[in-house]
Amino acid sequence: MTAEAKESDPATPALTERQEARRRRILHASAQLASRGGFDAVQMREVAESSQVALGTLYRYFPSKVHLLVATMQDQLQHMHGTIRKRPPAGDTAADRVAETLMRAFRAMQREPHLADAMVRALTFADRSVSPEVDTVSRLTTAIILDAMGLDEPTAQQLSAVRVIEHTWHSALITWLSGRASIAQVKIDIETVCKLIDLTMDEPA
Repeated sequence: MTAEAKESDPATPALTERQEARRRRILHASAQLASRGGFDAVQMREVAESSQVALGTLYRYFPSKVHLLVATMQDQLQHMHGTIRKRPPAGDTAADRVAETLMRAFRAMQREPHLADAMVRALTFADRSVSPEVDTVSRLTTAIILDAMGLDEPTAQQLSAVRVIEHTWHSALITWLSGRASIAQVKIDIETVCKLIDLTMDEPA
């Protein structure tokens, strides 16, 4: 049940090559602006100018800044997923591999703290109108964890453990970004919650 890195919405027509290129430029501009100044630095007019699209066109792709930044996080996770698949985590147990994978993702966030803060704030602010984008981010995170576990058909108990791990990772990001947790504490929390995985690995599918 490993999710694909890119989920398509059957109700949304596929983008043409030109439209996809335009969308890529928009996401790149969003990430660049967020990297420089965080959430507040991402202004739709500036994104439009940087990506060389009309402001009205930008709003057709992304109705709000929150939609745009959640999509930016989706794009970052897709890239991260591809990198992890090329260089799988080491570790004797599934828990070790997932912990390594999530800390690798965390270190990538560390390198771009303003971007990380912008994306996490967007996820926090997202309302029901952003549910499809938020769901895609969740599916990507689940796919990354399941790949690290080496599971194609996880049990309900294993999926429950994955959800708890996702919640902990997200919470750890928030507390680190707000200065309320050190990197060492984040590592301890991630390694601790990943031990849930080993408790479920002997279950029948």
